[in-house]
Amino acid sequence: MVGQALIQWFLPSASTDSVVAIYPGSFDPLTNGHLDLIRRARRIAGKLIVAVLNNDQKHPLFSVEERMEMLREACVEMDNVEVGSFSGLLAEYAANRGARVIVRGIRAISDYEYELQMASMNRRMRPEIETMFLLAAEENSFISSRLVKEIARLGGNISGIVPNFVESRLAARFENPSKV
Repeated sequence: MVGQALIQWFLPSASTDSVVAIYPGSFDPLTNGHLDLIRRARRIAGKLIVAVLNNDQKHPLFSVEERMEMLREACVEMDNVEVGSFSGLLAEYAANRGARVIVRGIRAISDYEYELQMASMNRRMRPEIETMFLLAAEENSFISSRLVKEIARLGGNISGIVPNFVESRLAARFENPSKV
């Protein structure tokens, strides 16, 4: 019910079932914060595409394929969630996939400035696509993939911050430095 009200406010001529939303990110690695946003965003869209960014500028720990595998495993029981990947402009990818909403998570005020710039640029390129910000749940507001990787690399405890299967993949990756 809340999802329908939000969609009606954002997109007056649409119903929740007809809305395609995209939640983009690097997901390197997938965290419980990401999963919380996926669960919440899927309630406001008929289809949620979780899109892994393939960014040549970054040096990810996991390949795009590995990140997509982790997302598929985490979302296996979420019938309206699809996992994809893209490179290039998010606004163009969203338009090509028929998305009307881009979902972005905000953990802290520091995220807002960057996300506002991105949302404004996306709106300039594709005014028909709205950006919706979801605030991180309090228990996830401190989680970032960068910190998770650093803690895992140094042998710290990341249980409860990432799904168990992600924790295992991180442990295996850092036990075998040739894969890093």
